Amino acid sequence: MALQLDARPPARPAPRDSRPSRAGRLSRIDAKYSPYLYIAPFFVIFAIFGAWPLAYTFWVSLHDWDLLGSNPTFVGADNYTRLLADSDFWHSVVNTLGIFVISTLPQLLAALWLANLLNRQLRMRTGWRMAVLVPNVTSTAAVAIVFGVLFGREFGMVNWLLDLIGVDGIEWKSNRFASWVAISTMVDWRWTGYNALIFLAAMQAIPRDLYEAAAIDGANRARQFWTITVPLLKPTIIFCVIISTIGGLQLFTEPRLFHSGTNAIRGGPLRESQTMTMYMFENAFAPYYNFGYGSAVAWLLFALIAIVAAINVLIIRRLGAGARPDTGKRKGGSR
Repeated sequence: MALQLDARPPARPAPRDSRPSRAGRLSRIDAKYSPYLYIAPFFVIFAIFGAWPLAYTFWVSLHDWDLLGSNPTFVGADNYTRLLADSDFWHSVVNTLGIFVISTLPQLLAALWLANLLNRQLRMRTGWRMAVLVPNVTSTAAVAIVFGVLFGREFGMVNWLLDLIGVDGIEWKSNRFASWVAISTMVDWRWTGYNALIFLAAMQAIPRDLYEAAAIDGANRARQFWTITVPLLKPTIIFCVIISTIGGLQLFTEPRLFHSGTNAIRGGPLRESQTMTMYMFENAFAPYYNFGYGSAVAWLLFALIAIVAAINVLIIRRLGAGARPDTGKRKGGSR
């Protein structure tokens, strides 16, 4: 068989267009800029409803602004100077921090304990989990009315129970510390279940293998909870602490409805439970209508929330520093 060889030179490839195609350019533009477009709605909404009101409130706080009459007059930091020398303002700060401490710490501890119970194999688990959220969806006005009756001086159930054990009735609305306790009880009743469901959702994401390994090594439920559950819940605990701090320092509805009558916005005749938000409302709107002074209160409240939230996060991180979940390794190590 004769072997034929093609002596013709190989065909030269067609010249490639050095210009990128339109589809390629669009693909690169899409990959480069589309992520910013996807998150842009959040920043637009935040700028309209968050950043702009915050900046405008600061601008208003630099003015003497009477909502009922005169035009605003620029006064600089005079509102802040007056505010820092105002004894009623510091009274409201102490009330706010007192109610916050009494309500938030027991609330988060109770929520963690309740979530741990709901995470077990219970009958009618769905029903129990729905039941803990009922207080949160109940009208705040209805809750305030019920708790106002429970903590009544003459016919309140709490004083009736105290009388059964030989304790004199307490003036829950005219005693400063007692009003803190009553309002904190109302807040805890409403928000413990909400935080418990958040903790429960985080607990269900923890791998069951960790608990099984710990159980094989003889760890009881209490040790599993403190050595596995709590360390792995650290991000969720920080989230709940921040949310509870923001809500606890902005209390308005509960103390406002707990006191009825002409002194409601003052938190009682002697401002027993007037919070910073109530003091802000009293000055910015009825009865004083000093919009600039009320805005200064709002900005100092914002600063207080930021400081307390940062301190709480630092404390939790320090407490959880170096904590690692106990995965149930044997003391002798792996063989």
